[in-house]
Amino acid sequence: MSSLGNRQLGIFAILSVAIPLFPARAQSGPPATPEIVAAAAAAKTPVAPGPFEPTWDSIREHYTVPQWFIDAKFGITMHWGLFSVAAYHNEWYERYMYTSFADWHTQHFGPPDQFGYKDFIPLFKATDFNADDLAQLVKASGAKYFMPTVEHHDGFSLWKSATNPYNAYNMGPHRDLVGEMAVATRKAGLKFGICSHNMEHYTFVNPTPGLKTDVDDPKYADFYWHDRSDARLQEFLEDWVKKNIELIDQYQPDVMWFDNGVNSRVLDPLKMKVAAYYYNRALQWNKPVTIETKDSAFLAGSVLDFERLNPRGPTQILKGVWDAEDTEGSTWGYTAENPVETFRNAGSVINELTTILSMNGSLLLNLSPMGQGAINEQQRTALIEVGKWLTVNGEAVYGTHNWVVDGEGFVPLPPRSAAMRRPGAAAAAAVEQSPTAGVTAAGAPAAPAPAPAAPVATAAAAEPQGPKPVVYRFTVKGDNLYAIAQSWPGETAVITTLATSPAAAARFPDGNAPEGKIASVTMLGHTGNLKFTQDAEGLRVTLPADKPCDYAYTLKITGLKMNPPGPAVPAVMADLR
Repeated sequence: MSSLGNRQLGIFAILSVAIPLFPARAQSGPPATPEIVAAAAAAKTPVAPGPFEPTWDSIREHYTVPQWFIDAKFGITMHWGLFSVAAYHNEWYERYMYTSFADWHTQHFGPPDQFGYKDFIPLFKATDFNADDLAQLVKASGAKYFMPTVEHHDGFSLWKSATNPYNAYNMGPHRDLVGEMAVATRKAGLKFGICSHNMEHYTFVNPTPGLKTDVDDPKYADFYWHDRSDARLQEFLEDWVKKNIELIDQYQPDVMWFDNGVNSRVLDPLKMKVAAYYYNRALQWNKPVTIETKDSAFLAGSVLDFERLNPRGPTQILKGVWDAEDTEGSTWGYTAENPVETFRNAGSVINELTTILSMNGSLLLNLSPMGQGAINEQQRTALIEVGKWLTVNGEAVYGTHNWVVDGEGFVPLPPRSAAMRRPGAAAAAAVEQSPTAGVTAAGAPAAPAPAPAAPVATAAAAEPQGPKPVVYRFTVKGDNLYAIAQSWPGETAVITTLATSPAAAARFPDGNAPEGKIASVTMLGHTGNLKFTQDAEGLRVTLPADKPCDYAYTLKITGLKMNPPGPAVPAVMADLR
């Protein structure tokens, strides 16, 4: 088998180790027993008639990944809530204010027994939030769907909830923020989804022993859920189902995303109950929808999501439908201190998007509004510039899939170690909690944090000395091959993957270069064909004097026989999940 074939199989080899993951302590679901889960799942809730039954076999039989999701390639999510008012360190402020940040919290807001997390609710007024403006910004970015976080680990719901009294309609801004976003997003012609972290709430707050807090005050029992009795746990799990049914019926989401808290197999009866309800309701609405989850959370009926391409996502082509979520800023939730949040430029986002596309994935990019809902100018500018780039280069993005080679001009990363894929691993936990995880000060994707005591994969070869080669990422649509240069190549572009030598052919599966002969080369955004030659060193293309856009540059190559898109969920991945 060729080296490329080994690379493609390598990702499945690592997945076979990595998919059955262990949830992180801070992001794990409640410590439920099968008996408690069964009792919660048996609770009476509305029934949605239809072919989907609450079993993995039934869900697998009837589920189809929506074509709109496969084609979209780029979506926007958002982390905004009470933690954005605190604006300190990251969106886990509630967890830390009762432990390591108690002194800072006391200095700035008061002792945690007098000013608890609940006391941020009246300060969360959403005075600067405009759903129509936000939806227009998402549309201008070129994203095809918007799926904000509707409840984070802190348990404060942004929708009008009959289940959770601690919600934005009853308190704080007294607005159905999710409803406003759903209406505005669809008015802008985009798909609307929801992201839920609620399952993590039950175990999220654990104050330092001896610290005086408001967490055990019985008046706020339904906000902090610090009574960890079996009866309260069953009630919490029943509420999780009811909240999801509320979201399904009130907003008809096109996609529902769940965080790591739902990963445990013990919780399967609850997950299957919600999935069957959602998919049957979607059939009644006559629209295709999907669920997104991480790791092994769902055994069927879900798109696979990776939290950050670096350090947890694929490093090579991964067949099937998947996405990687990442931040536009340096944290998921807005921070004004420790650290002052920094933001990526459009070029960084575009390079990550094209890298993900070349491996057959999609990018879900996170925004972090300030406390009262305003999107700052750095994020606005980056999104608008990404949208301008997509206006020129969208043909190489929307509706595409991977080629048999993901790219050239870079040193391939080895497959992720099992430890790095596990949210509970020391390295991954360090990245999750690092205030600068994911991006550097210059706006480029950051390297993963060191992995103490973690298994190490085979190291990649050292970077070559001298001028860095141009990185190309490849995508395919029909029989068109798109070579996206992540920097301007100069007067001549040279794509060595398309060399005519036997050595170049060895890069392809079974040692065979693509059938056909290159008929034309054009650059998206530029009118007319470009001059080219092809020899043993590569495809050489004479480029126009003027750049058609400000960031990555796309060559469209015709005449070669391209690979068709692979199955939405190949059998090997379905078996692993």
